[in-house]
Amino acid sequence: MAILKVKLSEQLIIENQDYGSENILEISGINEIVKRCVTVTTTETGLIGFATANSTDLSKSYLAGVFDEDEVRYIRITNLDDTNHISLTCRNESNDEFQLVVDYGHSFFYPCDNSGGVVDTMDAKDGAITTKTLADLVDITATADTSSCNVEVFVGSA
Repeated sequence: MAILKVKLSEQLIIENQDYGSENILEISGINEIVKRCVTVTTTETGLIGFATANSTDLSKSYLAGVFDEDEVRYIRITNLDDTNHISLTCRNESNDEFQLVVDYGHSFFYPCDNSGGVVDTMDAKDGAITTKTLADLVDITATADTSSCNVEVFVGSA
């Protein structure tokens, strides 16, 4: 088993004042990784799927693959394009969805649970969330804005 070290750093100096920051997250027990560069088109396409290890959903087709929902520990999606953004849609088992834009050059990190993967990690509502009703993440789909974009997907699993 390996330890995945994720280092996030910002470097910024304004008028000789250093506003930089660095944080390191160590995720232990990583046995498998998938690092893929895929092409996202202007039609919504499955990017990453999640299912239980004994689920028939593991046979569905996703550009970066299908993963055991309770083994995933780290997800990073980076838009490698230099002009266009992509939209990511995250959906849970209750069919709740949220969507966000990842502009060119930016990355999105899904905050997996360190011991439970993507199980009970997502909720979305039309209004304010007043009751905690987290459900399992089922998939992440992607759509490019005006033309196809290359996207790097990195997934670490136990």
